Amino acid sequence: MLLLVDIAFALFALVTLPVWLTALWWKGKLRTDWPARLGLRRPVVSLGPRRAGVPRILLHAVSVGEVQAIAPLAELLRADAEVVVSVTTDTGITRARQRLGDISVVRFPFDFSWAMRGLLDAIQPDVVVLAELELWPNCSALCARRGIRIGVVNGRLSPRSFRRYMRVRWLLSRMFARLSFVAAQDRAYAERFVAMGVDPARVTVTGTMKWDSAVSGGVQGADALAAALGIDRTKPLVVAGSTARGEEALLHAACPAGVQLLCAPRKPEWFAQAAEALPGCVRRSDRRDGRHEYPASGRFLLDTIGELRAAYALADVVVIGRSFGVLHGSDMMEPAALGKAVVVGPRVGDFQATADALLAGDAMVQVNATELSATLSSLLADPARRAQLAKNASEVIAREKGATARHAALIRAAATPHVRSGGRS
Repeated sequence: MLLLVDIAFALFALVTLPVWLTALWWKGKLRTDWPARLGLRRPVVSLGPRRAGVPRILLHAVSVGEVQAIAPLAELLRADAEVVVSVTTDTGITRARQRLGDISVVRFPFDFSWAMRGLLDAIQPDVVVLAELELWPNCSALCARRGIRIGVVNGRLSPRSFRRYMRVRWLLSRMFARLSFVAAQDRAYAERFVAMGVDPARVTVTGTMKWDSAVSGGVQGADALAAALGIDRTKPLVVAGSTARGEEALLHAACPAGVQLLCAPRKPEWFAQAAEALPGCVRRSDRRDGRHEYPASGRFLLDTIGELRAAYALADVVVIGRSFGVLHGSDMMEPAALGKAVVVGPRVGDFQATADALLAGDAMVQVNATELSATLSSLLADPARRAQLAKNASEVIAREKGATARHAALIRAAATPHVRSGGRS
């Protein structure tokens, strides 16, 4: 079975070679750690020999968002376990090493059998924990052969992913059946995991850990960002985070006269088009240091990585990107935690549970594209309403916290009493 998966992956990679090589080149991602991704170099971990009675846990996060969510979990678990964090993307690796201090961080390779053997040999975990989903056939099969329990935390299975998976359920159900536990964000996600083949007794609704990682208070770098761009702190500012193609033009037209607008596109390959949609905008990449004059346009483009939180801290109103077009929304929790009035479009499928909680608590405003201009005008003219939204958001976040501790309890239950066979496949 492992060999068949290897052959299938290799054939798929060869057939699609021109497509993914071009995509990586266009996104500037060709220069990456290919030996680690292909499993040609064994991961290096700083754990030392196994200690009797101390479980070893591998936490896997795909990229930056998952790293942010599992960081408090990793810190909680390390009190009585050895923890290693694996990450797929370059940006995720960088963020994990910044955020997690001395916790070992390694690259999660492509799902070739030799690569997964190398990962499991190097770490020798008692349990492998996957953030959100990220379930792969060779990884799950090798864990099953070695007696390593594998589970999902912060589990989510979006409607469109579920529809795709159900078309090939006959192929994937065995992989899902290998899961020892699933901690799902909500009941709808839990039901989808069961439909894919997970034993219902192994599925628990725990909520999302992102509520626990939602941080309020001061933000480093906000003042420096405002000064570098030339943002006028006496004038209202709308910040649109993680925007998609077409949303910058919508926001530019919807902003009331005299209101500043800062857009932060979700992907670097969208920066150039976003700049065209914001006439006369100041680009962050052109203003790295120092204080600069205020631009006549009042338009700003955050075309750098890692400064969105600082931009949110400057905002009077935050608009959530990827929610007004054909995509499925972006995370609205961070600006809500920072006490900002948050506006979101109709498309929030990727963050439905978070959106539902905030909307139910009157902590966020949802509108369609034709209502956006009037909504921005209304909120900017009404400080009391913005303050009420912020207060409501803080209450929702406080009420929803606690998922990290619930996840930690599930993982400890899976890892602590478990004795691996020690065999290698």
